[in-house]
Amino acid sequence: MKRELLFSITKKDFKIDYFSGTGPGGQKRNKTQNCVRLHHPSSGAIVTGQSHKERKSNMNEAFDNLIKNAKFKLWHNRRIQEKLTGKSIDEIVEELMGPKNLKIEVKDENEKWVVK
Repeated sequence: MKRELLFSITKKDFKIDYFSGTGPGGQKRNKTQNCVRLHHPSSGAIVTGQSHKERKSNMNEAFDNLIKNAKFKLWHNRRIQEKLTGKSIDEIVEELMGPKNLKIEVKDENEKWVVK
């Protein structure tokens, strides 16, 4: 099975903030800005990585947390759907809500449901 890259995400797609951590870890953790906060504006997902003393490890943790984030998963699935179908999710919904796909049921004088 051949896999194809549908789209890519780069560092430009994120707002990355570094901040000082708290808690156990000694002076290095409290004095250096080694914790990472990732904000992905397109999906609205905000995650952090702050379990480690090293910035690189926290960055890896933040990206792992991003992949598990519900908002990011939803955004990712919508992007894949758009690339595969060539239509946005709004266009698909509009298509499905068209008159040919809607059925209206009403009660007649005998109290029976009738599809119009």
